[in-house]
Amino acid sequence: MNSRFPLSIDCFIMANIIEITDISAAELAVYTRLTEAQLKNRLNPQEGLFIAESPKVIGYALDAGYVPVSLLMEKKHIVGKAAALIERVGDVPVYTAGEDVLKALTGYPLTRGVLCAMRRKPLPGVEDLLKDARRVAVLEGIVDTTNIGAIFRSAAALGVDAVLLTPTACDPLNRRAVRVSMGTVFQVPWTFLDSWPEAGIAQLKALGFSTAALALSVDSVAIDDPVLKAQDRLALVLGTEGDGLSAGTVARCDFTARIPMAHGVDSLNVAAAGAVAFWELC
Repeated sequence: MNSRFPLSIDCFIMANIIEITDISAAELAVYTRLTEAQLKNRLNPQEGLFIAESPKVIGYALDAGYVPVSLLMEKKHIVGKAAALIERVGDVPVYTAGEDVLKALTGYPLTRGVLCAMRRKPLPGVEDLLKDARRVAVLEGIVDTTNIGAIFRSAAALGVDAVLLTPTACDPLNRRAVRVSMGTVFQVPWTFLDSWPEAGIAQLKALGFSTAALALSVDSVAIDDPVLKAQDRLALVLGTEGDGLSAGTVARCDFTARIPMAHGVDSLNVAAAGAVAFWELC
């Protein structure tokens, strides 16, 4: 089924490199046949997996303590850009083949050349996550993987201490979200709220956070209003694509903050709005 790939470099003597000859092999299902829901394994979360792409992103995941299960890469990367990764993962299986074989296996070219299946970690509780945080982002029902990834990237770059997601929001360890985030989902602490909005907002307030709903409203304050900057602990609440925040969420928040628009533009994409808010208030 598979055959050992000969190694000639001393640092790879202990590496478990396996050349793929059978693209239907069961051990490769994690890369080819399992859906995001199957990878997450809701019935047995402790067995959940996710896929990280590119040496840089995989390196961030390793730095954050995620445990690799296997890697999949083009042959050329074994002694190229993935060499340091292979050294880090010890005897974890490294499946490899040429570009054409991998395209047949995955159904698309591996533009970054390296994939890694990794085990999920238990999510922290909200109180533990926010213990030392002063600025947090709350993502209400945001389901677009690209937006989730972009928000995490802005959060990491612009000083957000933590991200909370409502129960209906997209999983940050979704494969595309991880890729778009450039690995920042492993750098910004995050977890899911158990309930939203009433219980979630009450929990934030009990932990000393003021809440600011990002929405275009006649009774809102501008995003650069000093009253927002003066808050010791502030949670910025961003709403789902299209509909924005629910009326119940806006009504329960302490403030409604708006980003002033020009040229008749009605709103910004939620990821862009998040970046502006993070820059201004974090």
